[in-house]
Amino acid sequence: MNRRAAAGDSQAFSQLVTRHERRLRDFLTRVAGPGRSDDLAQDCFLQAWRRAGQFDGRGSYAAWLFRIGWRLFLDERRRHASETRKRDGAALLADEAAEPGHAARLDMTAVLARLEPVERAALVLCDGQGWTHEEAAAMLELRLGTLKSIAARAKRNARALLEAQAKEPR
Repeated sequence: MNRRAAAGDSQAFSQLVTRHERRLRDFLTRVAGPGRSDDLAQDCFLQAWRRAGQFDGRGSYAAWLFRIGWRLFLDERRRHASETRKRDGAALLADEAAEPGHAARLDMTAVLARLEPVERAALVLCDGQGWTHEEAAAMLELRLGTLKSIAARAKRNARALLEAQAKEPR
């Protein structure tokens, strides 16, 4: 199916979108926030369609899509460099709290919002979505050792933030 989509078969591409859309949107929600994930996912699939012939089959199609989504996120982040470097998580929490069924994820959502984007991405890909370190490194265009270091740092930082939240009076 990947080859057919790369050759311009719109039905094959549609099937690939259906197959990968949920995980891609979840990843983009975690790294960019719920307010941006839909637009980024749409832009990602649009670029994937336009660049379908560039998929060379060396890695998985999902990894290729995630790499496009990650690059789009980074490009957007660079364009908005004047904004604060770290999100405080308040807007993110308000968006998630308004949706039913998200109460159990609020603490982790706030923690993720306070991590550096690359830490967030490494944590979401490896621990949240079950990608291997090798796959996540390819998606984020990092060396394997670098990704492992970032993932370990993300876990330490997330743990410290969760512990700090636990000590806060509610």
